[in-house]
Amino acid sequence: MKFRTEISIPKAPWQITYQDKTALLGSCFSDNIAEKMKQYYFQVICNPTGTLYNPVSIARHLEDEYVCDADVVIITFGTAWVYVDKTTNLVVDNCQKRPSSDFIRRRLSVDEIVDLWQPLVTKHADKRFIFTVSPIRHLKDGLHENNLSKGILLLAVEQLNAYYFPSYEIVLDDLRDYRFYSDDLMHPNQAAINYIWEQFTATFMSESTQREMKELNALWLNRHHRSLYPDSIADKEFKARTDEQFRTLKERYPWLR
Repeated sequence: MKFRTEISIPKAPWQITYQDKTALLGSCFSDNIAEKMKQYYFQVICNPTGTLYNPVSIARHLEDEYVCDADVVIITFGTAWVYVDKTTNLVVDNCQKRPSSDFIRRRLSVDEIVDLWQPLVTKHADKRFIFTVSPIRHLKDGLHENNLSKGILLLAVEQLNAYYFPSYEIVLDDLRDYRFYSDDLMHPNQAAINYIWEQFTATFMSESTQREMKELNALWLNRHHRSLYPDSIADKEFKARTDEQFRTLKERYPWLR
């Protein structure tokens, strides 16, 4: 008997390699994936101006230099709800602790998102886009409103000419259990993030890249190892081996820091 609906994700038509520069924008789910990529020493930068949630705010940062220099751009939409500044009539990235009376809260439509994003995807046709919808639940919006918001995001992404990675479906339909959420019942916990990362790796990394990942992750683990006996002879020998490991790998991967 089967007790869960496992999602079968086909291999992407293109792969992410160590030569690629990857930029991630969007919900804190982007931060989760970026952190995993950093543990394998991919060339990655994520939300340098802060976490972004709605499609309008994310689009605003698509022309930033670090995105323009990227080969792969991963976009995570978090919510279709936006806050519009009454003074400027512009969607804000965050409310900066200002009173709610300064803003109009409204929900974007599917057409608004598509009309904004399709020209951007077309303009940056030299980049490989990955779109995903964050599985993080915005409970403060209310369960029904959260579901409507996620539905709008999913429908909008479906109309874009870009690759979709089903992180939302992995958590909501495959894992489908509160034991995969943090105590706040909103954010996927580390077990869920690790599972999504496994699916992400299988989708976007070739077998040769995955072999490189094992070698580079071993370096990351060694460099972040906390010794029980600092400054002991064994600890000094371990650090010397790790330094040599780093120097050897840096010859192949010059961007290592």
